[in-house]
Amino acid sequence: MTAPSSTRAFILGSKSPRQLGEKTIQYYSASVQDVPLPKGEVVVKVLCAGFNHRERYKLNVYPTNRNRGFRSRTPTQQTSSRRAYGRMGEFGIVGGVSHPAYGTFSEYVALDAKSVILAPEHMSDEEAGAWALGAVTAWRAVVTKAQVEKGHNVLIVRARLFSSYLSSLIVLVYGMKQTGIGGGVAMIALRFAVALGANVFVSSSNKQTIDWAIEAGAKGGVNYRDESWPRDLAALLKEHNITGIDAIIDSAGGDLLGKTGKSLNPGAKVVCYGMTASPSIPLAMPAVLKNVDLLGSTMGSTAELQAATDFAAKHKLKPSVSVVLEGLENAERGFELIEKGRESGKIVVRVGTRSGSESKL
Repeated sequence: MTAPSSTRAFILGSKSPRQLGEKTIQYYSASVQDVPLPKGEVVVKVLCAGFNHRERYKLNVYPTNRNRGFRSRTPTQQTSSRRAYGRMGEFGIVGGVSHPAYGTFSEYVALDAKSVILAPEHMSDEEAGAWALGAVTAWRAVVTKAQVEKGHNVLIVRARLFSSYLSSLIVLVYGMKQTGIGGGVAMIALRFAVALGANVFVSSSNKQTIDWAIEAGAKGGVNYRDESWPRDLAALLKEHNITGIDAIIDSAGGDLLGKTGKSLNPGAKVVCYGMTASPSIPLAMPAVLKNVDLLGSTMGSTAELQAATDFAAKHKLKPSVSVVLEGLENAERGFELIEKGRESGKIVVRVGTRSGSESKL
């Protein structure tokens, strides 16, 4: 079968100023257009592509390949797709950390074969399409940076401070929009930490989200909109006979160390992968005296994405998908939903469908 030389794609158009809080940004319009495919080792037929939080900006801050689509968004667009033309006829996930010429809001994409990894059998097309960026970001934060493991050395040392959790790390997961578990990365981080044997506590502004987190394996949660949430957290830890937090996974920034310092164990790791609350994290002296490690984390490598996906396959982990949009023509709706910020799971656009001859390997 001959590979296509062009594709329909969701393309960046003209830009105009737009107010975002106190800042004025350049916001791109977009439309579905026919564009030529660049050369690549593999031409991939896209079935589903996932939206991510920063898609809402449509900013001119990444390479856009002459505005021929959300080409700047490739690290944040993921697909569940079939290698329709290439060395194998297998389903895979497209993801990575570089900025290739094309994103995945497109019927076909051409790229290096190393950018495609096999999709887990237990994930649907929509789930695989929502997986890559959130998964690799959560994996780097939880595993690479915070080093959350059952039986981890730091935990064993800290285990002397309490009696009931000698083989598990204690992790506090913070999510999107201030410090809440509702973000896509935070939800995957929760699943990773629970599967690793950690005792997970969460924060959210929504009781329903906290209840979901508990059903997913969290020990409990606090409402970050309550001024008393640091004290509520301390009480929750005491209720579970836990004396302190070993790792914090955070997407918000702000005065996190000041508010949680009393609940941190010495040597705790605080990993921040976003700044939805503040672009800075004040380092309070009590945290310094406790030898707390403050670690930045951004996305991840292809090797980390592979490791995260292998781990998901082993433990049957999936991202939460709340909205599936049909067709590229409806992709703009995804940006509107992200702007409102009311969805608890991932937003996905279905771009293509499988033919009868395709099978998932």
